[in-house]
Parts: sequence; structure tokens; C-alpha cells
Amino acid sequence: MQLSGNTILITGGGSGIGRGLAEELLKLDNEVIIAGRRRETLEATVAANPGMKAIVLDIENETGIREFAAKIATSLPRLNVLVNNAGIMRAERLLEQQEDLADAEAIVRTNLLGPIRLTAALLPHLKEQPHGAIVNVTSGLAYVPLVLTPTYSATKAALHSYTESLRWQLRKTGLEVIELVPPYVQTHLMNGAEDPRAMPLREFIDEVISIWKQQPTPKEICVERVKPLRNATAEGRYDATFNGLSNAMAGEL
Repeated sequence: MQLSGNTILITGGGSGIGRGLAEELLKLDNEVIIAGRRRETLEATVAANPGMKAIVLDIENETGIREFAAKIATSLPRLNVLVNNAGIMRAERLLEQQEDLADAEAIVRTNLLGPIRLTAALLPHLKEQPHGAIVNVTSGLAYVPLVLTPTYSATKAALHSYTESLRWQLRKTGLEVIELVPPYVQTHLMNGAEDPRAMPLREFIDEVISIWKQQPTPKEICVERVKPLRNATAEGRYDATFNGLSNAMAGEL
């Protein structure tokens, strides 16, 4: 994937990893549009980054996604890169779970159905664009789940699987499909912004961009900090890694 001269849409681009990617890609001479639910967050990010644009999008709303995609394909005819980054992460203590499963269902709608719906809505447009790409942001927890966040981990595993199939089905179109696999990064997701155990956001973004610049672009972008999770099964460490993560959460369950 070329890293300049694109028109890029980033969901969840007002904060965290999405904002970090948006700011760096803007510096690389791309037109960058961020989308998200919170207008005030989007406006603050755009104000801090002249030239960036923002559009409000509720990624949980199926009808809204179709309408959004139709409008953006018309207003941004050169749109050629979609970054499915929007996501929510909530702790779930399954023995105390409410009957309505509101948290679990919101996580599925945002983290899994949202990217699938938006990709489907924009695919007819994207596959006609030069140098097109779809980037799905999963997680190291797609490969080794965190027991405190079972639905989040499950949606990221499902998005990884979807990405694999999407890449294969689009192999003859010229549209690249890339999976970005973050480790635990210092963002406000699950209040991790100040956690010293998490990877500093700036370090994460810098390493991602350095990998992204490789030609050809790797189908998976994995910083060094996420490889213990990503490669746990292949290296025969899955049980030890899962048990280590689970035991670390024992006090919170």
C-alpha cells in the first residue's frame, strides 16, 4: 500500500490509536477524514490538525452506515483507503451479567458488525479506486483472549477471521487487505492511558508507520510488543500465555 496521496477514512479517529494514525497519515500527504460518534471529540481533533476533516458516524447504526457510505462515496470520490478502527472494550463479569446483555451486544455491534457493514457498503466504490486498501484493526487479544473482556476478545478474533477471508476473496481486485494488530497501548480504552504496563501511544504509532512503509506492505502489521500474543499458538506457548493473563486478572473477577 502506498503511504501518501491517498484519501483515507478512519473510524474512531477522534482519539487513541485512530487519532494517532490520522495525524501521522495526514503528515504523509494524505487527505484524512475521521469518523466517530462524538462530534466534540472529532471537532477538537480537526482543530488541532489543519486540513483534516471529520464526519459523525454511529457505527452501531445499520441504516446510518448505508446512508453514510452513499454520501461519502459521492462527496469523496477519490476515497481509496478504509481503516476500520472504531471499537469499545468493557469488562464483563459473566456471573453477574444482566439479562439484557447490553454491554456484550454493543461490543458486537461496534467491533464486528460495524466493520463488516461499513466494508460491505463501501466495497463497490473502493475496488474501483487505484491503490485501494482496507485496514482492519484487531488486537493481540484476538489470538489470546483476556478473560476480563470476553466479548471484546471474541469480536477481535472474529474480525481477524473475517479479514483473512476478505483478503482471499479480493485477491484479484487489486484492493489490499491489511490487519493491524495492536498490543495493550496507552489509550483511554479501559482507562489504560496512564498504565505503565501499556505501550506508549507515540511509540506504537511510530513503529506501525515504519512497518507500513515496507514494500510490499505486510498483510499483518505487528509491532514487537504484540508478537508474544500473536505467535503464542505457533510457538507452543498458548496455554502458558493464556493462563498467565488469566491469573493476572483473578483479582478483578
